[in-house]
Amino acid sequence: MWQKLTSLFLCYLLLFTCCGVGVAEDKREDRSKDSSGFWEAIPYVVAGGGLMALGLPLMGFTGAGIAANSLAASLMSWSAVANGGGVPAGGLVATLQSLGATGGSSLMAKVGAFLGYGVYQTQKSGKNKDEE
Repeated sequence: MWQKLTSLFLCYLLLFTCCGVGVAEDKREDRSKDSSGFWEAIPYVVAGGGLMALGLPLMGFTGAGIAANSLAASLMSWSAVANGGGVPAGGLVATLQSLGATGGSSLMAKVGAFLGYGVYQTQKSGKNKDEE
C-alpha cells in the first residue's frame, strides 16, 4: 500500500510540475471567444489513456509476472546488477510490476488521460499566443 501511495504522489508531483505552470495565465484569458474545447480534447485524452494503459503490458509487466525477453526483463536485470543481485522492494521495477500484476492499467489509463488533456491545454495555449 505504501509503495502505491508513493508512486501516486510522485505521479502527482510530475503532473503538477508539467501542467501547473500556466495556471495563472489561464485564469486571465477571455474564454468567451473560445468554444469549450470538449470535442477537441477527446482525441488527446483517448490517446494518452490508451498509450498508458497498454504501456505496462507492452513493456512486459503483466499479471503473470515479468515477460521473458522484454524491456521489463532488461530493467529487472539491470536493477539486480546495480543492487548486488536483488531487485529492491519499493524500487521502480518492483513498483511497475506491482501495478502490472494488480491491474494498475486502469490507474495508468487515468494518468495518461490526464497527461493527454495537459498536452491539449499546452497546445491550445500555444495557439492562442501565436494568434495575438
